[in-house]
Amino acid sequence: MILFGYFHLYQTMFYTYILYSSSLNKYYIGSCQNIEQRLNDHLNSRSKFTRTAKDWVIKYFETFHTRSEAYQREMQIKKMKSRKYIENLIATKG
Repeated sequence: MILFGYFHLYQTMFYTYILYSSSLNKYYIGSCQNIEQRLNDHLNSRSKFTRTAKDWVIKYFETFHTRSEAYQREMQIKKMKSRKYIENLIATKG
């Protein structure tokens, strides 16, 4: 894309995110390229794990330059298997 004679470099970003459902009192960790679309997918039953609730909200996210980095971070958080770790991430996102 050219904007006023200058080249504009569009950098695609990837995300690792944490959703929370108050009705289930559960967190969901995932990664994606379009975080708004992915939340919409979760809210509209297009994800097996999250279809049981309709009140998912994004509590936390991190951005990455590659899909691989976002996925690696997703796996790192999931391997912790710790609600306390997740809640600490959310509390310190500041």
